[in-house]
Amino acid sequence: MSRLHRVLVLAKAPVPGRVKTRLGAAVGMAAAADLAAAALLDTLVAATAAVGAGRCLLALEGDLRAAHRAADLVAALRGWRSYPQRGEGLGQRIAAAHADAGPGPVVQIGMDTPQVGAADLDGVAAALAGAPAVLAPAADGGWWALGLRDPADAAAVASVPMSTATTHDDTRRALEAAGSAVAGAPAFTDVDTAEEAAAVAARWPHLHFSRAWRALGAGDVSPR
Repeated sequence: MSRLHRVLVLAKAPVPGRVKTRLGAAVGMAAAADLAAAALLDTLVAATAAVGAGRCLLALEGDLRAAHRAADLVAALRGWRSYPQRGEGLGQRIAAAHADAGPGPVVQIGMDTPQVGAADLDGVAAALAGAPAVLAPAADGGWWALGLRDPADAAAVASVPMSTATTHDDTRRALEAAGSAVAGAPAFTDVDTAEEAAAVAARWPHLHFSRAWRALGAGDVSPR
């Protein structure tokens, strides 16, 4: 397929206490930050494989120099364009990240689905041939990817409550109310809990994330 689209990753620097706090309640905040860093690394690798580093964008909250796996993450970002997130809530930051991406089709993903590969990102982009927007659902009621032919259309999601059981449906309605027909895509599970981490690591054992999970010790999900 044509590689005219870009991939936009929206992420937080994987610093203990700032990322994956629900997972951190089970494995500890330092371990959760390392898992988040491994998941982000998987996503960066998939994005680069999908479109090439020169068509990849990172909208970042925080400072990677203070993050777990900082050297690996910086290396994976060679050739990428990076810029800071702006806005108060997550919806505002998503809209701003798309606006800052500039014109042209874009597929946005976060750092919670390390199992998403280059082919999955290409699939979201391909669906843009049939609709101006594509929204890929997550198992918890949210979404894992937003594809837009025109990044300006992301303004419609600025006021949508994120991280709720109805975020996918609310986002879809907001896009449709703004005039964008929305196509679907396959669902994936966000990794927010120890149980979800274990399931993803078992199904996709080759990931940086999965190796980091196994290094913690199989099945140890007791609070700490």
